[in-house]
Amino acid sequence: MSGPKFNIVYNGELSDGVHNWQSISGSHYYWHPDWMHIAEDITGHKAVTPLAKDKQHDKDSVQTELSKHIEQK
Repeated sequence: MSGPKFNIVYNGELSDGVHNWQSISGSHYYWHPDWMHIAEDITGHKAVTPLAKDKQHDKDSVQTELSKHIEQK
């Protein structure tokens, strides 16, 4: 999902439920809805921005947080 309020493009779900976004600059961001460490293990990348553990996240809320992170860079 992408739109005017996001500066990243959703590339879809990869294997094992890992979701992938790409920033306009070409950086890739990955997220898994159940276990962040699965995405980190599959991709070899560590999370660039923490997500509140007391909140239920979905790909749209993660996309919003990633977009905020990229804007702050």
